[in-house]
Amino acid sequence: MYPKPQASLKPNTLGFEMQPLVKATGFREYDARWWFGHPGSDKAPELNLMGVQALGMGLGTMLGRLGVKKEIVTGHDFRAYSSSIKYALITGLMAAGCKVHDIGLAMSPMAYFAQFELDVPAVAMVTASHNDNGWTGVKMGAQRPVTFGPDEMGQLKEIVLSGDFDLAGGGSYVFAENFPDRYIKDLTDRPKIKRKLKVIAACGNGTAGAFAPQILEALGCEVVRLDTELDYTFPRYNPNPEDMEMLHVMAAAVKEHGADLALGFDGDGDRCGVVDEKGHEIFADKIGAMLARDLARVHGPSQFVVDVKSTGLFLTDPVLKELGAKTDYWKTGHSYIKRRVKELNALAGFEKSGHFFFNAPVGRGYDDGVVTAIAVLDMLDRSPDKTMSELYAALPKTWGSPTMAPHCDDEKKYGVVEKVVKRFEDMRAKGDTVAGQKIVDLVTVNGVRVVTEDGTWGLVRASSNKPELVVVVESPVSEARLKEMFKAVDGVLRENPEVGAYNQTL
Repeated sequence: MYPKPQASLKPNTLGFEMQPLVKATGFREYDARWWFGHPGSDKAPELNLMGVQALGMGLGTMLGRLGVKKEIVTGHDFRAYSSSIKYALITGLMAAGCKVHDIGLAMSPMAYFAQFELDVPAVAMVTASHNDNGWTGVKMGAQRPVTFGPDEMGQLKEIVLSGDFDLAGGGSYVFAENFPDRYIKDLTDRPKIKRKLKVIAACGNGTAGAFAPQILEALGCEVVRLDTELDYTFPRYNPNPEDMEMLHVMAAAVKEHGADLALGFDGDGDRCGVVDEKGHEIFADKIGAMLARDLARVHGPSQFVVDVKSTGLFLTDPVLKELGAKTDYWKTGHSYIKRRVKELNALAGFEKSGHFFFNAPVGRGYDDGVVTAIAVLDMLDRSPDKTMSELYAALPKTWGSPTMAPHCDDEKKYGVVEKVVKRFEDMRAKGDTVAGQKIVDLVTVNGVRVVTEDGTWGLVRASSNKPELVVVVESPVSEARLKEMFKAVDGVLRENPEVGAYNQTL
């Protein structure tokens, strides 16, 4: 009988090595994230290697109960401890009877690609994406191209924490040699970009640095490599294309090198951010609107999916209306949008975080920052007389915020959001104003998006992978209205003492 996973253990004790540690809060809405720790850290670990083994046994057990063939792809990001975590996961998967295909060091989209390339139904990618050193996690799926959502994560959590494993044995292991070459060939076996483009490839010392620059070069771009050396301490900035610090570094590099644009990749390569030739940061939802225009021109009237953090332009842009584009606003989260894109057979899905999903003929439905980068380059290639800033300027003007994240403990954040939703619902019912105007719409598919008469809106939701809330505001009217909405939304948040300081603000 395998020991039942524990919620907490004292580090550096015999019990810590002999009992599996798996903190329940690590099972998030659509993937898993735990604080694993690193030398010098005084924060208590939430997971140990025996706990990772238990996770593997739970995942293998779950595949069997779902009726999925017990065959799975796994890979790992570049963190010092990620390979150890992957191999602990593999031992658990094999104990549950799985055949494991190991692709080695990889970006998350390489693991998703491997499901198709190797004809394997399931995936378990060991990565904490852009989370700070010391974090680990696993992105999982059992039905390509979608990944687990809340139902699957809840089922997995119950199996693991209860120790309810089906340990059939009979597992096996195979290493897919030179797999990165197959991924690179898949993306570069196509016509080169005709337009001469100088591109900054910013990787923030994340895993994408090992792969993205050479792909862009193979497509015919002149590439300036920026922070492409792998360094899991993230010495310059966090590799998160939603983070203004990374975008500012990209902007400075564009100006220094006279580049046509900068492309910034997150820690595990499934997201991409863009800075134009003038050094202006373009938030990913606006890039999505630009790509929607381009794709609708090429493929005709198209269905798109965007998350609730995204700009309202997908509904109001006259060009998208003229092209017959339709847009569905859905829950934030790569698993949610990926699944919704598949359900609606949409041409593409866009998240403000930079997770973009392209269906055939552009992609295979999963999020890949390099595929996004290629879509941006193709858009420029199809507009040879336009710069990136000119394509951006062609969109109707709106004032939007970055994604802001006030701290809120994992155990408390969903309760806080429930109270905030109820507060705005009561305000609307009473006819109260928000930022000086009446509420005309409340979108509550994921937290609450409050829309006022002039189209200015503010969003509050719980982060799915960090102890944070998420706040975004936008106004089609003015920067002043943007700030008024932020002040109003933040005022409601401050009614809850559980809400802490922001990571960045207006």
